Amino acid sequence: MADFRARLTGLRQERMVASPRYAGQRFRNTARARPRLTPGTALPMAGELFFGGGHRAPVAPLPTMSPLDRWTTPVDTGLRVTWLGHSTVLVEIDGLRVLTDPVWGNRASPTRLAGPKRFQPVPVTIAALPPLDAVIISHDHYDHLDHPSILELARRDVPFYTSLGVGARLETWGVPAGRIVELDWWESVPLPRGELRITAAPSQHFSGRGVWDRNCTLWSSFALRGPRHGVFFSGDTGLTPEYAEIARRLGPFDLVMLEVGAFHPAWGEIHLGPDNALAALELLGGGTFLPVHWGTFNLALHDWDQPAERLVELAPARGVHLVMPGLGEAVEPSRVERVDAWWRPIAALEARPPRARDEPSELLSVPDPID
Repeated sequence: MADFRARLTGLRQERMVASPRYAGQRFRNTARARPRLTPGTALPMAGELFFGGGHRAPVAPLPTMSPLDRWTTPVDTGLRVTWLGHSTVLVEIDGLRVLTDPVWGNRASPTRLAGPKRFQPVPVTIAALPPLDAVIISHDHYDHLDHPSILELARRDVPFYTSLGVGARLETWGVPAGRIVELDWWESVPLPRGELRITAAPSQHFSGRGVWDRNCTLWSSFALRGPRHGVFFSGDTGLTPEYAEIARRLGPFDLVMLEVGAFHPAWGEIHLGPDNALAALELLGGGTFLPVHWGTFNLALHDWDQPAERLVELAPARGVHLVMPGLGEAVEPSRVERVDAWWRPIAALEARPPRARDEPSELLSVPDPID
């Protein structure tokens, strides 16, 4: 495969170098967030990994639904979402369709022979998707930027919106340059048709797909703003005070999609987990909460359903309107009244200690900003 860095030249390079987030040929977070393990956690984490046991993947496939019939019907409220697994969501907003972080691949890995394997199939094929108006790629990690999925989506006449530098990878894989829009934080563009704007916004994470390309490209969250609705998509992130600025500049949001899985205190500054996701939701000014980044890959040390159970436990007392549709279930968030814990019949097949699913994540404070 061609090296994407050969395309980090010209206007693309000029825009990257001009970014306030670019320093020393690498992008960086606003705060002092570590993309590596928090000091003092490596040995305890290794013990959990090799001796902790746990239920990191379900013993049977999770139930799924087919959204195909729903996708052919009008969206009465103007906002409908279909969670397709992990961070892949089809958002139907004010007459347009936006697909986030499309991952249909079998592994979140540079090889098909090893690495985190999908334990849950996608409910539909890419070929079965309806016409799309935009594809959003938040950053270039394997569980968010999937090579075979991009190859198939590139055959469609759909524009890609992504973070600075990531377009070089898309071009290398055959996406025409004219269909790629790279954005720095706070940059906003309208879609070619309709009245929807896409804005890249801060997140607290990192990038790279190998040993030598760490932070060569930017990572972002994204806001969608139509004439009637606003939607926020976190990508991957830790808890950052910049979410309050996002609320001020881009809110309010009718729907907030935040990552909740693949959490461990060892990398708590670059992932949220359920507890910090609720804190992030508050900083964002609230809105209906759709958790993503769970129920698909074994990427952490917690039980596969721990994020879902923790949210169901905490959300009611905090007055959060939680929406957790089944895989492939197309829902209009404003019409969802309660959470149907559709994953529990599978979890019930597993022998576990009492309340093992409800152990809290470690709530982390936001890091100090860089001087």
